[in-house]
Amino acid sequence: MPTASLPAYLAEDILLHPEKRDFPAFDLVRLLGTVFKPTLGCRVCILTDFDQPAALLKDFAFLNHEGYPIQKKAHEVFYRGLRDGALDELGMSGGEMFAYKITGGSNLDLADEVWDSSGHQLSLEKDIYPVYDLILCVSTFSATAPLTAKCKVHGFRGATLHGLNDVILNSGLAVDYHEVSADAEKLRLAMDRADEIEIDFALEDGRILTAWLGLGGQKAQKSHGLCQGRTPDIANLPAGEVYFVPLDARGHFPMKYEDGTLGVLTVENRNIIKSELIAGNQATIDRHNARLLDDPMTGTLGELGFGTQVLPVSYADIQDEKVLGTCHLATGRDDHLGGDIVPGMFKKHENSTHDDILFAPHKTPNFNLKQVRMKRGTQREVLIENFRPARYLMDALASED
Repeated sequence: MPTASLPAYLAEDILLHPEKRDFPAFDLVRLLGTVFKPTLGCRVCILTDFDQPAALLKDFAFLNHEGYPIQKKAHEVFYRGLRDGALDELGMSGGEMFAYKITGGSNLDLADEVWDSSGHQLSLEKDIYPVYDLILCVSTFSATAPLTAKCKVHGFRGATLHGLNDVILNSGLAVDYHEVSADAEKLRLAMDRADEIEIDFALEDGRILTAWLGLGGQKAQKSHGLCQGRTPDIANLPAGEVYFVPLDARGHFPMKYEDGTLGVLTVENRNIIKSELIAGNQATIDRHNARLLDDPMTGTLGELGFGTQVLPVSYADIQDEKVLGTCHLATGRDDHLGGDIVPGMFKKHENSTHDDILFAPHKTPNFNLKQVRMKRGTQREVLIENFRPARYLMDALASED
């Protein structure tokens, strides 16, 4: 593995133990000034979510309640940080905080009603989207898909930072996003126009499951954290990902459910058609199969993504899916990624989510990401082995800009 021209954060020992990487102190001005250059003259606001937004945001009542760690970070880091000097340093105005009713699922559309800290009800469509240049959404569930759609209508830029915690603040949001963008581009080029990806999963019982994804030579895309210029766009932070929208998929892959149940998913024609129990609760498998039967779109694969950063585990997928050596699949809507799966295609609105299935050592310790292979024309490359970037990707990172 080449190391001579690699930066220190890609050294062998850091790849094995990313928690040992040295990060600069988090700096709100540096983060926003890098991600959103230019900021001069921009009006900025913060969005967050609550089960009772009118009552909890009024006079910031939630600060006196137990819980709400993400919302408290939104207030402490972004609301207070902007007002305590970042607005002036960046030449911005605003800094208000608004709350909408929690959606209950990843990337579900937001209700239009929103409340300010005085308890007044407002409209996202009339009072927020057309009024603010930059919108920072620090929420429980990701709002990347709905805000991506709305920014194209109203012309704003923004960032989604769902699941924010201290580990993310001190690592994934403390990095230099020029470096993140450069590394993401190197890996994007290394995988660009891939025809096929094959993924082997090794189970504890000795079985090898293989999932095949047809990409059709499409242009690889990247989530790299820079949302510069005046073009409407939404950055998903922390960033650091290369991704594709699968055109076809078949085979099998393992799934670890929230309650720890393990299942094997069977995929045909890009759709998960059934789940079978490996270990755990059969009722969990039965519920998933019933959902697939009731609304088959919930099993459609809408994304294949690869992490590009060296970051410590945060136990929040927004960061952990960006870790080099991991990959993830996602089911459901993918219109925000340039795909063809839109909310109207689902039987029920609450089913029109975009749900990531992350394969990472801490997330899925019951099976190994044995190997990920790429086919591009006559080229054959190994991308990942045993949750580690293979030589091909490390050579790409070591290449000159």
